[in-house]
Amino acid sequence: MPIVLPADLPAAALLRDEGAAVEQPSAGTRELSVVLVNLMPDRPSTEAQFARLLASSRHRVRLTLAVPDGVEMPAGTHLARFYRPWAEVERAGPDAIIVTGAPVERLPFDEVRYWPGIVRILDWAAAGRVPAYLVCWAAQAGLWHRHGIAKRDLAEKAFGVFAHEVRMPAAPILSGIGDCLLAPVSRHTATDPADLVGQGGLCVLAASAATGLCLAEDAGLRAHYMLNHPEYDADTLRSEFVRDLAAGRPTRLPSGYFPRGDASAMPVAFWRPQAVRLFQNWLEGVAAARRDGPYRGPAKNSCIARSMKATSRGRRKDAAM
Repeated sequence: MPIVLPADLPAAALLRDEGAAVEQPSAGTRELSVVLVNLMPDRPSTEAQFARLLASSRHRVRLTLAVPDGVEMPAGTHLARFYRPWAEVERAGPDAIIVTGAPVERLPFDEVRYWPGIVRILDWAAAGRVPAYLVCWAAQAGLWHRHGIAKRDLAEKAFGVFAHEVRMPAAPILSGIGDCLLAPVSRHTATDPADLVGQGGLCVLAASAATGLCLAEDAGLRAHYMLNHPEYDADTLRSEFVRDLAAGRPTRLPSGYFPRGDASAMPVAFWRPQAVRLFQNWLEGVAAARRDGPYRGPAKNSCIARSMKATSRGRRKDAAM
């Protein structure tokens, strides 16, 4: 289906060249309103990455770009031209939000200059049970603010494409994914899946022994916490690798990324089919949330409900043997 993007946004031309249906806002058209709170350094690339995945669903999606309170928008810049302050976006009542990662993961949360703005966004989404897809640092921020779950420094940067064990295949967002979720990883901190045990409403959906938590869900808040980057393009990790080398930062070849481990070879986004399915599933949840209205009790697809259903199926199978 078409994706509706701001007029003249560079990502719009890029997606059209790739064959995607890109349109401008029009009155009276039914669509899902998704806000991208973009904190990444290369904002145009991030806009294109998420727009590409959102355009892959059966739903018409209107993407609005926003920044939290505390982020300056100098006149004449890309930010000033295409982005809106959160206070303005909040009043419009979007159907869902995506909050990206940010290059601040080594700072304590309350030392990030726009931390109060992030808290406002998280609290707004929680109060209205608005579906939220929180990425990398934003996922850690959400887990910390809402549940007190701390991030942990890694001795060495987790960098590459990793396979993550799917622990809750019945989760709607993981429909059709299978037993293993592939995703690019690029971070200096991690979240231990064990820290989520016993935290009300939280469910670990996918994790790796090498890099920790990948994806978690709080069905009650309609929130997903994605610690990694399925949205990345084929060459994103390569660009980060070259950047770090040029800056003299200690870095290793991204694991499981370059064909045959050859840094001169052209990478392929072999994780893309799962990324597309993940976002198709997420948008189905967004559409369902809009139909259902405010959250009114324990979700039938909550972590506990799915675990009980799986246990029940196992008992019936054992009894039949």
